[in-house]
Amino acid sequence: MITLDPSEQRVLGSLLEKQRTVPASYPLSLNALRTACNQTSSREPVMDLSDTTIDEAARALKGRGLLRFVWAGKGSRTVKYHQLLDEELGLADDERALLTVLLLRGPQAPGELRTRTERLHAFADRSEVETTLRRLAARPEPLVRELERRAGQQDNRWVHLLGPSPVEVGPLPPPAVDREAVLAQSPAARDERVRAAYDAVAETWFELRGDELVEQPFDVWFLERVAALAGEYPVVDVGCGPGHIAAFLADTGATVTGIDLSSAMIDVARREFPDLEFEVTPMASLLRPRTAAGWGAVLAWHSLVHLAGSELAPAVDALARTLVPGGVLAVAVSVGFEVRHVTEFEGQPVDVEFVLHDADAVLAAVRSAGLADVEWYRRGPHAGEAHENLYVLGRRAS
Repeated sequence: MITLDPSEQRVLGSLLEKQRTVPASYPLSLNALRTACNQTSSREPVMDLSDTTIDEAARALKGRGLLRFVWAGKGSRTVKYHQLLDEELGLADDERALLTVLLLRGPQAPGELRTRTERLHAFADRSEVETTLRRLAARPEPLVRELERRAGQQDNRWVHLLGPSPVEVGPLPPPAVDREAVLAQSPAARDERVRAAYDAVAETWFELRGDELVEQPFDVWFLERVAALAGEYPVVDVGCGPGHIAAFLADTGATVTGIDLSSAMIDVARREFPDLEFEVTPMASLLRPRTAAGWGAVLAWHSLVHLAGSELAPAVDALARTLVPGGVLAVAVSVGFEVRHVTEFEGQPVDVEFVLHDADAVLAAVRSAGLADVEWYRRGPHAGEAHENLYVLGRRAS
């Protein structure tokens, strides 16, 4: 028996509906699916699902064979969503129409269902609706059931059995977290603590993490994609650390510059990769390259992890402004609801905070920077980690 949580019900119900009512736009992109899920008409209750909630629901449904990811076109990485629920349940057109509306609007009487399914299937009359409902209820694993009539109700209502009816719906509020705590003293004081921490671990960082991409095929694919999208223009690795990510990009044929706040990290990078260019430069001081009108790609590879929440959007905007038209900003960031105060890092005593950002806030920052064709991927923790990672690509308008 299929059991769907409220978010999954809304996602599948919306896909079932739009597949019939707007076939030219189906399968749906993430933006179109979010709009369909959260529309204020023909939805009971009205929901406010975020991109990340919808994506998590879609991935869970895909894992159960109820949804398929479809690419927008040949060579495209824009994903669209196609439901498989009707195939899984073997639904006839009349059954499909009723189940769609029950998923979207909760318990309803046969007369209401006939009116609300007009665009999905033409029922001749109320009795035909009731016949179809009873057929769904008589299955070996019933899909609907009739509710007892309550005081003041003229008709019995019917409800689907694919999960609990969402009486109170909406994403759970995130845990309270004070991401501004990292600025308690001042931004300058925070920067100094970050610099000291990375100076202290520079040597051991390269020894322990210099080959971290070997067992991370998605990261390899993502970085190769960044290098390819940069085209003939140079790439900058912001917060490059000991230079191993910059070196990987250079191996793909990209012209790469690495910058970092920590002079000790830059010393290691220059020693290990003497053919590449590395500079001691804070992220906020990034300028356009000396040899081109802008960067073909700006890579912020887990380098936003020490920013306060209020600093996220301005930092992303500043990085995006250094791109050439058509250039891409690529961000990898740890996501969650926590600020971790760390006193030991890679075996060295430190005093620094790591900020896990809200995934929706990261995506909002990228979009508010005026970047288009935004694509993003949320991946489970790497080995030894307890948090998820978000990978985002956005293109500056040509």
